[in-house]
This record gives sequence, C-alpha cells and structure tokens, in this order.
Amino acid sequence: MSCGDPHETHCREVLAEVYLYLDLECADERRERIRHHLDECGPCLREYGIEQEVRALVARCCGNETAPAQLRERLRVRLTELVVFETADRRELAD
Repeated sequence: MSCGDPHETHCREVLAEVYLYLDLECADERRERIRHHLDECGPCLREYGIEQEVRALVARCCGNETAPAQLRERLRVRLTELVVFETADRRELAD
C-alpha cells in the first residue's frame, strides 16, 4: 500500500511492522518513526485502525490468555508475508 505521497518512512515498511508497533516490540526510535508516519498518512492510519480493532476483538474473545510464543511468531511471519504480497500485487496492477 502506498498513498502516493512522499514520507520519511515508506508505507510498505510501516504496514510490515505494524504488529511490532502494536505489540511494543520495536525500538523507541522505530516506534516514533512509525507513529509519525501514521499521523500524516491517512491510508496507513485507516489500515492501522483496522488492525487495532482486530487485536481488540481477539483480546475480547480470548480473555487474558496468551498465545504460545511459537504461534505468535508464525502468525507474525505470515501476516508480514501477506502485507508484502498484497503490496506487490497492487504495484503490478498500477503498472
């Protein structure tokens, strides 16, 4: 995804790392760059909002249970692959 506007951090990078951002699993400097991007980029902010809603829904359904680390990592990898794959597909359609 790209909104077409120039940003210090590219939309694709932000969306690929949004789960690390949401889980507070990235360095403070990186979090600040992602937060800055989300503040100025409407399409990414909408995508981020959707992701936040999904996390909230899962939290409500699962209560306070924590997924095993191996499952979380598999999901994180798969979601990253999906973001990269969708981004590549959109670029091909634009060409």
